[in-house]
Amino acid sequence: MLASAGAVLALFIAIWLVSVAVHDASIVDIFWGLGFVVVAWVCLAVGHGNQDRRLLLAILVTISGVRLAVYIARRNLGHGEDRRYVAMRQRDGSRFWLTSFYRVFMIQAVVAWLISLPLQAGGSLGHGHRLGVLDGVGGGIWLIGFAFEALGDYQLDRFKADPENRGKVMDRGLWRFTRHPNYFGDATLWWGVAIVALGAGAGAAWGLAGAAVDTLILTRVSGKPILEKDIEERRPGYRAYIERTSGFLPLPPKRG
Repeated sequence: MLASAGAVLALFIAIWLVSVAVHDASIVDIFWGLGFVVVAWVCLAVGHGNQDRRLLLAILVTISGVRLAVYIARRNLGHGEDRRYVAMRQRDGSRFWLTSFYRVFMIQAVVAWLISLPLQAGGSLGHGHRLGVLDGVGGGIWLIGFAFEALGDYQLDRFKADPENRGKVMDRGLWRFTRHPNYFGDATLWWGVAIVALGAGAGAAWGLAGAAVDTLILTRVSGKPILEKDIEERRPGYRAYIERTSGFLPLPPKRG
């Protein structure tokens, strides 16, 4: 756990220093997924749990983390600083270089470390527990979550790429069944990772807290709530979309 904390702290401090140099705090979003990749490989290198499980966890998190980083980089680079950070920069003025350290980068470092608890649990416990049923179940759940997140992002990209959809609400594909298939997918894949970690034994149950933190953040803190805070002003049809579409879990749309 200490090694993971040190690795996450070092990574986010390095990203903060780069953000100060380039005057763009948005780069933290690109490296968010890579923070979990770093933790996964640290746990593989220094952990004492079953080596096959540590490797499986590292592979799963590397696939999802790298995909997310590439996706966000393609979406963000060249478009300037995200409006959230622009607002913070305007509010804090010349002090933003410092306030961003603890208000953006250190908060995200702590959250990333908490979400990665399954990696730490699976990496440090269960040396004598070989891969078994829970690992297979967890891997299957991870695959479902990964597919939802990746396909949801792909469908949204295709929708936005069509000029005729400007100002319209995306309600096709997976977005017909949940307003946030990417968030649902992210939460689901972390529950899958946590269940894989649980294969290390009952003592690794504390790793489930990481998946719970991820789900809580996406549904109650900085995921869905922030995205939908003012989206009705930019998407006039979004209120009707909310009324007929599940906010998180994929469900058949309501008939109006």
